[in-house]
Amino acid sequence: MKSFIALLTLTISAQTLAETIIVQSTTSTKNSGLYDYLLPIFKAQTDIQVNVVAVGTGQAIKNAMRCDGDVLLVHAKAAEETFVKEGYGDYRYDLMYNDFVIIGPESDPAGIASAATATEALQKIKQTGAKFASRGDDSGTHKKERALWKAANIDAVADSGTWYLETGSGMGATLNTGVGLNAYVLTDRATWINFANKQDSELLFEGDAALFNQYGVIPVNAAKCPNTKRAAAETFTQWLISETGQRAIGAYQINGKSLFFPNAQ
Repeated sequence: MKSFIALLTLTISAQTLAETIIVQSTTSTKNSGLYDYLLPIFKAQTDIQVNVVAVGTGQAIKNAMRCDGDVLLVHAKAAEETFVKEGYGDYRYDLMYNDFVIIGPESDPAGIASAATATEALQKIKQTGAKFASRGDDSGTHKKERALWKAANIDAVADSGTWYLETGSGMGATLNTGVGLNAYVLTDRATWINFANKQDSELLFEGDAALFNQYGVIPVNAAKCPNTKRAAAETFTQWLISETGQRAIGAYQINGKSLFFPNAQ
């Protein structure tokens, strides 16, 4: 009995010693399957357990500002730089990139496949009154979408509830809505590649430089959040931007397709 108690004590002590950190993250990195691939590699090398809270970028930033995380990994660079400037993050690194695409029904009622630019694609959707499903949740994807509508000189929100549909949901749920309603959707490429419920929808518009999608990583500042696990957060951040982490990110593929392209400086 004594030997059992001693063994149990040693087991609990070992579990206690293993660090656990929380990453406040955009949903796209979670939905793409990247963390399922990446985090076991990191844990094997460092014995640090990473738990991911996957929400829209806007909510992830708010959560980190409330000290509900140790690392922020999102894709809205201007908001990230503000987060650091206001003292909530120690520094920010570019981590990786991919791009946004517009998917929609195979029939392509607005004819966006022939558009030369994202602006033209959105104008075609507006002019034809074809359905468009928006996340409407202040996520990084939603922020990009709003910027694209603005560049096209279209106030899509004014038509909310008609052809423009705001789901207030994550990327997966919004894609499900779009597919179900034969609507167009702006999504990051990684989530679309990994999305199983495509049905009759397909990728219809891509390639505009305006659709570039940069991800950044920021360790939360211990001066603002004294309870943050700063050393472990630093270890994770530095691993991601290291040659080892960058190589691991670049190696992640689905059906031979790369989902993210490392570009840490």
